[in-house]
Amino acid sequence: MASLSAALITLFAYTGFAQSPWERIAQRPSTLGLEHGITVFTVAPFELQLVKSSQTVAGLVPLADTAFDYTPDERLEARAKDGLYHLGDINFRIRTGEQAAWQSYSTASKRAPVIPLVAVGQNLVGADLGPTLPADAPLSVKRFWQSVNGNLVLRFELTNKTANALEIGSLGIPMIFNNILQDKSLDEAHADNVFFDPYIGQDAGYLQVNRLHGEGPVLLVLPHENAPFEAYSPLNDDPTPRSIVFEGFHEWMIHSKAHAETGWKDAAQWNAPTSSILQPGETKSVALRFVLAPSIRQIEETLAEQKRPVAIGIPGYVVPQDVPAKLFLQYPNDVKSVESYPADALGIKKSDQTKNGRKTYEIEGKQWGRARLTITYTDGLRQTINYKVIKPEKDAVADLGHFLTTQQWYEDNNDLFGRSPSVINYDYETKKQLTQESRAWFAGLSDEAGAGSWLAAIMKQVLRPDKEEVDKLQRFVNETLWGGIQYADGELKYAVKKSLFYYEPDSMPAGTYSDTINYRGWAAWKKKEANSPGRSYNYPHVTAAHWMMYRLARNYTGLVTETPWQTSLERAYHTAMAMVKHAPHYAQFGQMEGSIFLLVLNDLKTEGYTDMANQLEAAMRTRAEHWHTLAYPFGSEMPWDSTGQEEVYLWSRYFGFDEKAMVTLNAILAYMPTVPHWGYNGSARRYWDFVYGGKLSRIERQLHHYGSALNAIPVLTQYRDNPDDFHLLRVGHAGALGALANITQDGFGPAAFHSYPSTLAIDGYAGDYGCGFYGYAVNSGTYMVKHPEFGWLAFSGILKQRGNWVTTKVTTAAQSRVFIAPIGLWITMDAGLIDEVAYNEKTAEVRITLAKAATHVPSAYLRLEQTAQTGSHYALNGYKENEQGQYVIPLQPKQQTLAIMPNEPVL
Repeated sequence: MASLSAALITLFAYTGFAQSPWERIAQRPSTLGLEHGITVFTVAPFELQLVKSSQTVAGLVPLADTAFDYTPDERLEARAKDGLYHLGDINFRIRTGEQAAWQSYSTASKRAPVIPLVAVGQNLVGADLGPTLPADAPLSVKRFWQSVNGNLVLRFELTNKTANALEIGSLGIPMIFNNILQDKSLDEAHADNVFFDPYIGQDAGYLQVNRLHGEGPVLLVLPHENAPFEAYSPLNDDPTPRSIVFEGFHEWMIHSKAHAETGWKDAAQWNAPTSSILQPGETKSVALRFVLAPSIRQIEETLAEQKRPVAIGIPGYVVPQDVPAKLFLQYPNDVKSVESYPADALGIKKSDQTKNGRKTYEIEGKQWGRARLTITYTDGLRQTINYKVIKPEKDAVADLGHFLTTQQWYEDNNDLFGRSPSVINYDYETKKQLTQESRAWFAGLSDEAGAGSWLAAIMKQVLRPDKEEVDKLQRFVNETLWGGIQYADGELKYAVKKSLFYYEPDSMPAGTYSDTINYRGWAAWKKKEANSPGRSYNYPHVTAAHWMMYRLARNYTGLVTETPWQTSLERAYHTAMAMVKHAPHYAQFGQMEGSIFLLVLNDLKTEGYTDMANQLEAAMRTRAEHWHTLAYPFGSEMPWDSTGQEEVYLWSRYFGFDEKAMVTLNAILAYMPTVPHWGYNGSARRYWDFVYGGKLSRIERQLHHYGSALNAIPVLTQYRDNPDDFHLLRVGHAGALGALANITQDGFGPAAFHSYPSTLAIDGYAGDYGCGFYGYAVNSGTYMVKHPEFGWLAFSGILKQRGNWVTTKVTTAAQSRVFIAPIGLWITMDAGLIDEVAYNEKTAEVRITLAKAATHVPSAYLRLEQTAQTGSHYALNGYKENEQGQYVIPLQPKQQTLAIMPNEPVL
């Protein structure tokens, strides 16, 4: 999340240009040949519009909604210039056996009218693309738009014109769809624009193109012939200006060896890079197919109908080492082999197929890190699935907490900015704390990139509190946050500053600032700007810190010794109220971690703080009523964002604005895909925060940025209300696990993972990681579900069946939340650990096994919530709820098992 208005951000994106990039593009001559007209073809369910002169796509319109176009049609004229890609272009790099260097060619580089070919058979239209290539290009390229068995197909034929064998080292087809949000209101963007995400899965790969609102059909681009999805490369040579309103275009890469040997040589690719040899006179044909799935939830069904391989990983593709995963494969041909790379990274065990004939495998994560599964079918088709093997959830979280409170623990009594003691941002590449940065908030303990590290340390204690870590964090909250980051007195009491660090060399002692850092520009805030309380997005972080201190003091013995729980809860309340008072402009939008305000409200009610609860609820209702008036209430300081949906959904649901809650949920599902790839599965879209929260600063699709786990909150909340919607569980759980996916073996939590094939690694800064970890901390849970085809499954658990009993060992870091889907029962613990939960299918009885007593946990505090109508109401046998709605259970020196019984007949 950036720290200024959208207008200023856009100016920043263009810093250094006398003219904007669009103005410079406009000065280029038009070369696409639009003046010669457009040709229209109908291949249901599409209307295909082609520029006559170039035979590139002018429009790809679904017949069911002719007001909509998948391509950037409104910018066709502006982009009708040399070097700007269109759907129908092709890129390739080739060399002969005698050459060491690759030669690059592109049909977009220099436009010229193509040579039309006579359309016969399945061809709608065809062209020789020779005029768009250099005269000495060794390949002849012909392109055909076809109707094949009722499907729209794009085909290229590449012929070796030389007397020597040619090696095609890179072969890419640009995917040009309308993700340019420039100058669009939110309503216009949701009506006009799309986002697209890849499954980089070789012959089984595909691209899904979703409309922003998440409703209606989904465009799928599929391999049709000789077109494995090997890599996904950004088209950074296209001058269409990339910024917060345009992520950029990518190309579907069939071969990538030439890139892997040059610009990508330092990165381990998702798939093994390949090339192909073309003998003299030989022709190679490659083709892609365009189809529509009726909805996002029907993508896999459509793939099966198109006879494409369908892989469903349960619970996903981030695999903790203590929990085997399941993999279900559907394809008309049998599986010939399944192999892991590295060879010892994944254990593979075949089991019985499902009743619908899906091949079933158990996947065990053996070696920490990235791994690739290659499935080869008997017809020769190859499918790859990228996994990430992580430590057990509790171990990954313990490592994170230790790293944050040791390597990132900052203590310097001479710090001139009042940042000591604290958990400060960190540069993992240099293994140094980030005490100075040209972007002030990075080193200032506020805003997302500054607060992210201490927020992660705070939220880790919600999961698995550690006395030594809590003692340090008490000092941080009482010495640095309260009265430092947060005003402790005066008219601004409870307001939150944007940064403790600032750049004001004239008012600071000589030597305060490094002479190796370029402090020029708007990001080097002066003290007045840093002290501003007007950015609402800073308030949830601080609220969460006070809420955590309340929770630990209230539910644990001897963990928090400096601040009474009442004080911490009141501070949390006042911080929430200060947001709407001191930061009213941005408070009109949903906040990242805004769910913390609902948690505070619930606790105020529980504790009998009626007046505070009423005032907080009234303030939040005013915001929710404003959102209720908007078609798409997802605004922020950015033109489009994936941050505020979390809070907008929860308050809309809370106040009964159900329609708005569903609009919000559908938008989340549009940018949070489920695909067989750990990096993209459940990864909420974000593509600009490496600029505002990362070390490697560029516009780029971020994999498991903080949006993943935050957006998982509404998705899993909706699932618990609707436990038959299995899609929600898959997406939500993947998003929650995304918060752990990038943690290093020694416990460093990075801002996100770089998706560019030139990098494919975590970012070097901790940045805003903690915002996503908050989502895991308040939302992660174990889910027991009976699927109609797959049978009993556990998400974040190890499930076994014996007779009527289904038992799950709980493997989340907190071991504090379990959802039993058939009865809609949500079991949560305010303190204490759940080792195991058992459910009897016949009697609907539940048995819960609690861990033994610990030093700071003499009693467990358990809550039961029925989130879905199941015909039963459950209670803990032998216990009564207290006034706070908890069952207080004195713990024993050993495990104990208790019964949770339905006290109404099961319908």
